[in-house]
Amino acid sequence: MARPRVFVTRRIPQVGLARICEACDAEVWPGELPPPPEALREKARDCEGLLTLLTDRVDAALLDAAPRLKVVSNFAVGYNNIDVAEATRRGICIGNTPDVLTEATADMALALLLAAARRIVESADHARAGLWKTWQPLGFIGQDLCGKTVGVVGMGRIGFSFARRCRRAWEMRVLYHDVRPNPRAEAELDASLVSFDELLAESDFVSLHADLNPGTRHMFDAAAFRKMKRTAVFVNTARGGLVVQQDLVQALREGWIFAAGLDVTDPEPPAADEPLLRLANCVVAPHIASATVSSRNGMAEIAADNLLTGVAGKPLRAWVNPEVAPRRRL
Repeated sequence: MARPRVFVTRRIPQVGLARICEACDAEVWPGELPPPPEALREKARDCEGLLTLLTDRVDAALLDAAPRLKVVSNFAVGYNNIDVAEATRRGICIGNTPDVLTEATADMALALLLAAARRIVESADHARAGLWKTWQPLGFIGQDLCGKTVGVVGMGRIGFSFARRCRRAWEMRVLYHDVRPNPRAEAELDASLVSFDELLAESDFVSLHADLNPGTRHMFDAAAFRKMKRTAVFVNTARGGLVVQQDLVQALREGWIFAAGLDVTDPEPPAADEPLLRLANCVVAPHIASATVSSRNGMAEIAADNLLTGVAGKPLRAWVNPEVAPRRRL
């Protein structure tokens, strides 16, 4: 019996990749950069399954080129790179990799908060450049954390885990803004659900954990940053598209807010001349929130499960569009 043909758009941890290669006629894109759209369409032409990354656009043009496609397994929690409605219309299953990167991403948000608030990267660069001459009473003064107010925009799994760290380690007051209440956060963290404007005005630290959708795109614009405290620190480990990037640059340059810590930008990667990369009060990491051994291995295992069950006509382990089941391609 012929093995299902699949294409993997980048090398993933061996714990998942080995299973895929053992069970399928698998081709893995060898490059460090994503396959160009035309190459992805060509590779997908005879495939029953694709394993994609956020950098791979799965749109109508790609689906037109892959008439045998049964499943797209996205190596990410998010799936805004995929036209899910179009895939569902065609009977194609979509999978993602939730849950396994919650704690790692919460840790990263906290690391960025600390780095930006305490000016760690800026001061370390100063030392590396040979500019550290003596102890300075006014050198690199940052913001205190203990007893402050943290505002969490999007109190889902990651937002809750981040808020729990802030509450329990530094006894912070927790505010949150979301489309729905989170009773657990309110019970365990004494968190308060507030309006977006109230969160911006009262928070010493604002951490962004919302989904990217038409309603949240560019929610952090000039008007939002102007409502924040001049001593506030802004953290984004969610999606770059939630922020109007040039407005954040202006907010940091003109002192509307104190600092920012970012794991995501729009676009990714940013251009070499992106102003954010040259601002002393902005820490930018290259989208590494899930970059731990356990998180990346967990993502690889779930992505492999989704791909293998999808080509076999079975329920996906993490199924974005289960409503497609009655009319999925077999």
